[in-house]
Amino acid sequence: MSDRPLTPREFDAWLRGYQTAWEKRDAQAAAELFSTDAAYYWTPFDAPQRGRPEIAAAWDKAVSGQRDVHFNYEILALNGAVGVAHWHTKLTTVPANTPFELDGVLVATFTDTRHCREFREWWHTPSVSQ
Repeated sequence: MSDRPLTPREFDAWLRGYQTAWEKRDAQAAAELFSTDAAYYWTPFDAPQRGRPEIAAAWDKAVSGQRDVHFNYEILALNGAVGVAHWHTKLTTVPANTPFELDGVLVATFTDTRHCREFREWWHTPSVSQ
């Protein structure tokens, strides 16, 4: 964990990097946002992806089924080295060519170098009427 507080500018820069990586479907760029010992929790119930290689592999698998990704976010809070943001993504799934939406919240803890050391997210998709 960092000894100095995360600034809004630093968190925004990190989130822009996350946005760019997702929209370009660049798993390696995404992994570089994280510390070498990072823990990335996709959901609260799954074991985390640990370290850049696992994060890159998980991202590669996820984004290989996506195209036309549009990600936006809003910073909700900062507390020491921790940032909280609300995010929303629209994309098209491949090969089904189906529009898909995700809405979520993330909590990220940063190192002094502003790499994310722990990442937790909670997300949902719209309900499908039956």
